[in-house]
Amino acid sequence: MKRQHIGWIAGTAAAVLVAAGAITYAVAEDGGSGPGTPAADSADAGFARDMAVHHQQAVEMSYIVRDRTKNEEVRRLAYDIAQTQANQRGMLLGWLDLWGLPKVSADPPMTWMGMGDMASGKDGALMPGMATNTELKKLGTLSGKQAEVFYLQLMTDHHKGGIHMAEGCVSKCTVGVEKRLAQGMVDAQQSEIDLMADMLKERGAKARD
Repeated sequence: MKRQHIGWIAGTAAAVLVAAGAITYAVAEDGGSGPGTPAADSADAGFARDMAVHHQQAVEMSYIVRDRTKNEEVRRLAYDIAQTQANQRGMLLGWLDLWGLPKVSADPPMTWMGMGDMASGKDGALMPGMATNTELKKLGTLSGKQAEVFYLQLMTDHHKGGIHMAEGCVSKCTVGVEKRLAQGMVDAQQSEIDLMADMLKERGAKARD
């Protein structure tokens, strides 16, 4: 069974990489060069920059909890989130390279959504849904069921913030393949929020208000 699971993971990872290459090529065809290239202050560029940062924290949290629990269900979810968001982050940064645009901006996060003044929170939480530095440190000190519950709560908040941003891209972005990726994020992360609600309930807990 273990071998089959590893084989499935390897196959899935290979499929994701193939898809990433196809999407990168599609972006080159769908606005990656010439007059159709997005501007540095466009929604397309802003979403790529901000979601890359947002995703990086999800990957970090997932690796933390992987080492804090032996529960296979939580470890599998964390692995799936880390792999998916690391690959998507690579696509987003790759598109910025294709467009010849900077990966950082002097503008506050989510300025492209008209939320620049409201996006940044306190204690390292750069965008809505992101965990604070204190929360990340706390996650690293918990273990077992406590770590599982806190991770599921943090990731639920994280996904809600990610969905809000991805919906902004669906509405405002102009590169077709990026809009489709954003819609895919909305659908997948909502599905994971539902799954995490069930996992929290099984542990006698619920998402934070």
